Amino acid sequence: MNSNLAALLAVAIPESDATGLVRLMNLPSVLADVTPGTVTRAELAQAMNMALFVDVLKRVPTGRAYTDDLLHTQTRVQFDHGALRTVRWAESGALPPGEAAFTRLLKPLGFVLNGTYPLDRIKMTGRSYMHVDAPDEIAQYFVSELHPERFSAEFQQAVTNVIGESVDPLAPQAVASLAELERDHSLPLAIALELLPVLVRCFERQHPLPRLADYETLRAESAEMAWIATEGNAFNHATDRVDDVFAVADAQRELGRPIKDSVEISKSGGVRQTAFRADPVRRVFVGADGARIERDVPGSFYEFISRDTVMDEATGRARLDLGFDAGNATGIFKMTAAA
Repeated sequence: MNSNLAALLAVAIPESDATGLVRLMNLPSVLADVTPGTVTRAELAQAMNMALFVDVLKRVPTGRAYTDDLLHTQTRVQFDHGALRTVRWAESGALPPGEAAFTRLLKPLGFVLNGTYPLDRIKMTGRSYMHVDAPDEIAQYFVSELHPERFSAEFQQAVTNVIGESVDPLAPQAVASLAELERDHSLPLAIALELLPVLVRCFERQHPLPRLADYETLRAESAEMAWIATEGNAFNHATDRVDDVFAVADAQRELGRPIKDSVEISKSGGVRQTAFRADPVRRVFVGADGARIERDVPGSFYEFISRDTVMDEATGRARLDLGFDAGNATGIFKMTAAA
């Protein structure tokens, strides 16, 4: 176990979760070399990924049941990517609009843009970010932006009502630490230990409880924006890279788990994806009279992906196809609408 990674996980997640996670997940080979007391951007990125993966399992019972099965068979998860949703809207309180709230974290951590995907049917744009130090082994981020200007005036006002008072969890000290990380590609352990919990908190809901009337207005036009209203910037899903997504889907279906009816296949045929349907969660809304109202709404979900290898024309070598597909993404996003 990488000693820096162990120290980072200790401040981000409970010890029992960390122990199980190390048994469950493949760790990047780049972490084999460690300099005690100096945390590399790859180590910090991996620690953040693992903390966010644990958060998904806590919120997604179906995903937890699947990974519990893997622990019993000593099969490991290859964390492929995590997905989150943002809103590109000027009226977003103290939070930078859209994906800018996260590129300011991802770039210092060593992530670079790997692809842009117009999701026109749901009026969003998706972008993937891969890690330069270990692109095949450190999970990517698929960050999507919703475009409220493509919806009705009533919808736009509801967006402002919901996210217009968002707070920014990234304090000045964290901003300074990220600047140092971007410059040096590493941080002293003590600074990294202070920074990691702040980074993890960025992947939460940063706006107040939504009004039920606003939620219903959003839901009428966009299941994706309605989801953001209750879940914020939490991981919409975490994805396990498997050898045969069809076989995994069949096995989970036989166990009676709510797996998607079909597998999404990219235009190239090299990327295949399916997922469990989102687990419902109980969330609180503010009613017209100011009273709190509870409702069951779609939460997050657990996804599976298989990737082929492709020939890299620049190097003449085979490499893993780390791309995404707009059609696949749009189909997978329906998992939160169907819950």
